[in-house]
Amino acid sequence: MKRNKYFLLGIVFAFLGTTVPYDVFAGQETPQENTLKLFKKKRKKKAQEEAGNQEKEENKSLKDYNNIVGEGTISQSGLFKVHQKKNDYYFEIPDSLIGRDMLVVNKLRKVPAEINKAGINKGINYQTEIIRFEWDKAGNKLLVREVQPRPVYPPKDVIGLSVEDNYIDPLMFSFKIDAYNADSTSFVVKINDVYNGESALNRFFPNLNVSSSVNKDLSRIVKVKAFDNNVAVISELTANVKEFNEVTNLTAEVSSSIVVLPEKPMVGRYTSPKVGYFSVPRLEYSDKQQRVSKRELITRWRLEPRPEDRDAYLRGELVEPARPIIFYIDRTTPVQWRKYIKQGVEDWQVAFEKAGFKNAIVARELSDTVPDDDDINYSVINYVASEMSNAMGPSITDPRSGEIIEADVIWWHNVIAVLKQWITIQTGAVNPAAGQPILPDSLMGDAMRFVACHEIGHSLGLRHNMMASAAYPTDSLRSKSFTEKMKSTASSIMDYARYNYVAQPGDGIKDLAPHIGPYDIFAIEYGYRWYNVESPAEEKEVLYEFLNDHKGKLYRYADAQPMRDASDPRAMIEDLGDDNVKAARYGMANLKRIMPKLIAWTTTGERGQTYTDAGKLYNGVIGQWNNYLYHVLSNVGGMYLDNTEVGDGQQTYTFVEKKRQKEALQFLLDEVFSNPEWLLKADINKYTYPIQVSSVLGNIENSPSFVLKNAQGYLFWDLLSNNRIVRMLENEKQNGKHAFTAIEMLDMMHKHIFGVTQRGGIPDANERELQKGFVDALLIAAQEEATTKEAPKLHLLSQPTAWCCNFHLDEDKAAGGRVVNFYSGQSNRTSDAVSVKRGELLRILDLLKSRLSSTADIAAKYHYKDVILRIETGLGLTK
Repeated sequence: MKRNKYFLLGIVFAFLGTTVPYDVFAGQETPQENTLKLFKKKRKKKAQEEAGNQEKEENKSLKDYNNIVGEGTISQSGLFKVHQKKNDYYFEIPDSLIGRDMLVVNKLRKVPAEINKAGINKGINYQTEIIRFEWDKAGNKLLVREVQPRPVYPPKDVIGLSVEDNYIDPLMFSFKIDAYNADSTSFVVKINDVYNGESALNRFFPNLNVSSSVNKDLSRIVKVKAFDNNVAVISELTANVKEFNEVTNLTAEVSSSIVVLPEKPMVGRYTSPKVGYFSVPRLEYSDKQQRVSKRELITRWRLEPRPEDRDAYLRGELVEPARPIIFYIDRTTPVQWRKYIKQGVEDWQVAFEKAGFKNAIVARELSDTVPDDDDINYSVINYVASEMSNAMGPSITDPRSGEIIEADVIWWHNVIAVLKQWITIQTGAVNPAAGQPILPDSLMGDAMRFVACHEIGHSLGLRHNMMASAAYPTDSLRSKSFTEKMKSTASSIMDYARYNYVAQPGDGIKDLAPHIGPYDIFAIEYGYRWYNVESPAEEKEVLYEFLNDHKGKLYRYADAQPMRDASDPRAMIEDLGDDNVKAARYGMANLKRIMPKLIAWTTTGERGQTYTDAGKLYNGVIGQWNNYLYHVLSNVGGMYLDNTEVGDGQQTYTFVEKKRQKEALQFLLDEVFSNPEWLLKADINKYTYPIQVSSVLGNIENSPSFVLKNAQGYLFWDLLSNNRIVRMLENEKQNGKHAFTAIEMLDMMHKHIFGVTQRGGIPDANERELQKGFVDALLIAAQEEATTKEAPKLHLLSQPTAWCCNFHLDEDKAAGGRVVNFYSGQSNRTSDAVSVKRGELLRILDLLKSRLSSTADIAAKYHYKDVILRIETGLGLTK
């Protein structure tokens, strides 16, 4: 390239460091001026080119924008604009939302029959994510990042630098930006492929555990709705499911909402082991800590006084919250039940008043047009046409703070069948109105009320409190004055304390149903009283004082214990009173009273009626009887688990008293390890057996003898489980003669079960089956394999599960219910658990051999020979 001579001269002078006199270039441009002029021209040209390109791009983008939002496009405004052009859908996202935390909430709207049968229905939330939009200008993309709540730290602590350096939120996917608006303050992206059921934003079938991929040709967006703070996309998704060489199409309609979260999260509140709330995790770092702190924040609604009412609230005056909690009753709810469900919701007002708020929670009916139940701002009690006999009250929460954003109660229609059965079986002995084939609306409606109240409790953040039933003395449930005062069967509606089955005829008890109790009022005040603080740590002391002021039985809390292997007998489902042995005796007495009436109570007078309804009610009686047995069983090898703190003088672990354990075992020996003719040889057996309803096999007519053997088998195996015996051995180690030992338990069982043989009598058919059942259960854990790592597992059909909130029972487990561990493969093999069982087997072996030659009855002789052979084979004595 030819260079300007003055340019080269300027370079030389600059290199030599010589100042060029001005008059050398008098009347001419200096080299520096000439060079600068050239550079300016080039820059101008380049700028013009770039401006031209930018103008072209802007013109193209604006043209694209006008093409998308122009003629023939249906547009809506809300959180952001949404556009529909024929079958294409677009989001127009303003730059003000870039970087904002948003919650994706995916819920069911319509499901196929195959899914409906499983109780997966309208309103159920199957996916929730926090996301942020980010603008990738260079790539012309809008990135979607999954936001994982960050650990928190004090603002000035340097550990905060490490938190920011170490954590990154994962990218989920990206949108290609199709256009910008006129001033480039919003981005238009096409969303069709994002709501096809396969993207990370809406994985319906994978969350349903359906492995088949979505059929894109049969999946589509149905409509998009824009609301003030959220946008909802309604999609119809289809998957082709192949099973046993058959292909089935599953189609579901789902909604996916994006709701903007508050820029400043609600101040969280720490959990306490003394109050049962669902929670979200929170990891805390600080410079001064010597161990990383893992805390939990309770889930609750943002309930705050209006700014102008704050001083009055803090003075102790009742004020209305700035934003009350409103539940809408689905328009599909049968009209006769609506007032009862509304009452169940608003029963919680008394608890919120104790927390300082009036009219804090209300129920309204959902009309055909207003509000729109696809708007995430509205919480709905969804009444679902389904055979499922259940209800549940989940909620959608902000994982950053635990704030409940919205809640949808799921109310399956067929729960009415369970409620009717409870009313009849649990109150029929004391309430004549309960013994009718069609119950009065007042009775059924009140059942709807307490179920609604329980489920709304979950939607307020409360977990089950299975300790509440043990708060009331068992005999007090037979007291008219006590029940009129307490108005409930337990200290909490969040227990599975149903109707008062303890009350006996002549007690005059009228208040038989559950209601809000003292624990519920205490728990709501703990969670919802407003303290005007900026962090959870600031309210720790005042909450501690609050908990310290609420001690005693009425305010105790515990998760549910497993039915078949409970440690704490006070925390069982479906039980009542502080003495479940005594309560079971009262309950049994009432069952004996109603057994002769089952056919009359189910007779409608309709011509051609069968005994099916009577058989189903009979099966319900069997289930109630079975519940009583397991309530009592929990005492044997039981241990009271209390929520204690340093300095309160209370023991955390206390084994159930020896007297109570012996009484419980004797109850089982008398009521089930015998022949309860009142239940299994009743007149009803001439017309119907207990009818069990199976979703797969239909109605199963179980013979009474099968029912008895099945119940005996379960109880044998559960009584003799290693877990229970290891707990008894631990009690013996700690308390010596004051403990009820495994040897004493087996001795009581031996004398009861083999008493006829010991006395030289002839066991009848029932007694022979009982003896075999006992031996069979002993052999399971006493055979040779039980002392190796290859011990066989027990495979029994599970016990009937309790109604209501199956999902919440799972959540209770997942949320970290107390686990007191005495067990492992090694500890079981080296403990006396196997030894005592083998010792009992050898004792039985010696007894039967001694009686074999003196027994003339052929059936008894064959029975003894068989049991002898079983024991010898099981213990390896025949090798």
